[in-house]
Amino acid sequence: MATTIDGGRPASDSTRTGLAQADLFGGERHGIAPRAAWQGVASPKRRHTPAAPNPEGAARLLDAHDDYRVLRRLKPRPVDSAYRRVPGQGIALLVDVETTGLDHRQHEVIEIGMVAFAHDAEGRIGPVVGVLGMLHEPKGEISAEITRLTGITAEMVTGQAIDMSAVRALVEPADLVIAHNAKFDRAFCERLDDSFRHKAWACSVAEVPWRDIGFEGAKLGYLVHGCGLFHNGHRAVDDCHALLEVLARDAAGATPFSHLLRSSGRTRVRVWAERAPFEMKDVLKARGYRWSGGDDGRPKAWWTEIDEDDFRAEVRFLEREVYMREVELRRDVLTAYERYRAV
Repeated sequence: MATTIDGGRPASDSTRTGLAQADLFGGERHGIAPRAAWQGVASPKRRHTPAAPNPEGAARLLDAHDDYRVLRRLKPRPVDSAYRRVPGQGIALLVDVETTGLDHRQHEVIEIGMVAFAHDAEGRIGPVVGVLGMLHEPKGEISAEITRLTGITAEMVTGQAIDMSAVRALVEPADLVIAHNAKFDRAFCERLDDSFRHKAWACSVAEVPWRDIGFEGAKLGYLVHGCGLFHNGHRAVDDCHALLEVLARDAAGATPFSHLLRSSGRTRVRVWAERAPFEMKDVLKARGYRWSGGDDGRPKAWWTEIDEDDFRAEVRFLEREVYMREVELRRDVLTAYERYRAV
């Protein structure tokens, strides 16, 4: 039998649902009590005080449903101004720069973001101990494309300059500098100040096995969303805060930062397959080798990076599968101090 309201007029399903359900944020729809709505009885006249909104309760309700997934705004961790370094703890520094272009030899930094944090030897992340975000007015122009990518305009940077003493205050105590594409950021940072040049660097794109720990890609925005968060992307200090949360998340029983810390402590070898036969290019590509065109001061040759302990096995592979003879290969030994450094 159809439920009726307003003196016998049939109620639609949507009307019944709307009247009978409490509001998702804690209040009742239209101020009509669910029981009164179903019985066709007008609510008694009384002062109605709506319940205080409860966004987190609503988010949890949606998260529990298979058809929804909620993203929460990333809230930066506060700086522990009372922090004092203790034995066994290290300091890692997340760095991100926004620039006028991709070539560190001709383009300039227009923004730098940095977040320093403490950690233990197992890769457990402790308190944030320093944060810096600064704009810088370049000598050249900021193109419309750079503004589209970063949100930074010429008006925003007019008269702005990076305080290098503040930068050095965070760089000098750091044991490890981390960037989400260290090959790019290290080159610009070293041009910005020599304090970056003598530090160990790690790359959170290349040195974390993202696919193995449940992520399908390594772009920062994707990783942040995969952690159930969203943030103001492509602003330097915001990206550093976001990267910290991604590195701190438990994934397959370990944090991504613990993978990164172990990787940064290993010695790697860059193997150069110089003068490899052209017809072997597909074999090399399948092995993971990449081509260097020689325009950056490095050899014009195929190359790969491997752990130091795997070098002899790699030589044997090249001798049997590529050169068909014994060879003396060029190799560059790389620790975290040399890795990602620009030529």
